[in-house]
Amino acid sequence: MFKQIVVGVDEREGGRAAISLAEHLRAPGGEVTLAHVYAGDPDVYRGADPAYEASEREGARRLLEQAREEAGVEAHVRWRGSPSAGQGLHELCEVIAADLLVVGSSRRGLIGRVLIGDDTRSALNGAPCAIAIAPAGYSPEPDAIGEIGVGYDDSPESEHAVAVARALAEQCGAKLSAFEAVSLPAYAFLGGPAPMDGALNDLVDDARNRIAALGGVEPHAAYGVAAEELAVYSASLDLLIVGSRGYGPVGRLIHGSTSQQLAGSARCPLLVLPRSSPTTETHEPAEDGRDATMAPKV
Repeated sequence: MFKQIVVGVDEREGGRAAISLAEHLRAPGGEVTLAHVYAGDPDVYRGADPAYEASEREGARRLLEQAREEAGVEAHVRWRGSPSAGQGLHELCEVIAADLLVVGSSRRGLIGRVLIGDDTRSALNGAPCAIAIAPAGYSPEPDAIGEIGVGYDDSPESEHAVAVARALAEQCGAKLSAFEAVSLPAYAFLGGPAPMDGALNDLVDDARNRIAALGGVEPHAAYGVAAEELAVYSASLDLLIVGSRGYGPVGRLIHGSTSQQLAGSARCPLLVLPRSSPTTETHEPAEDGRDATMAPKV
């Protein structure tokens, strides 16, 4: 499904989990690039301390080559100096027109740095590709993706998520389902009569019927808070897909959305889709490093 995948790798376990997830999401013939971002702003420090820059580049190269060898995958490697991990990954995705960025979920590792820092938040708004988050300790078997689920709410974004999920399910030979979390109608907060249990049951039934009407999708629905109910639903899945309504996928993760909460609570890998396609015209900056060849799988 995804042709150009960037995987964020650092010294922690989250990078290994992210590589495993990327391999499952890579389309036949697709390419994976392992990327490491080290501290430093190329625009500020270029030429200021050649020894430091050379040391960081060499350290990044060794780290990525070791990660590639341990994972036994075919992958390019890239490294970049940046004020933040998030900004550097964003820029690397733009360089190669990536359609997916994969990171690990460790709060102390790369994803922690992506989601917490204020400078990183502003840098990643409007990220030009989808983002997949591998949960801590993720180490799938070769046939790991048996069921793909979609967070559905009848919006254009969730319709797009269903379309992507169909393609992935076909690629993986996986079962496809979707879940809609039903909330109270607006009138319940405007002084109107509170809905009875029967009325809530009707709303849940309507949600299931909407999903069933999509065809080829097993319907699920429940009353409750979307993020909480989707997290429970994710326990039965091998991949949960949600759409993004604005700012790009990372912007939605940062701005208090359901996706942000799921990034920390989903019990399976989470795939957050952007509203639009990534740009295809990119320019290679001089401060990137990339190997000339891909190491073969072992």
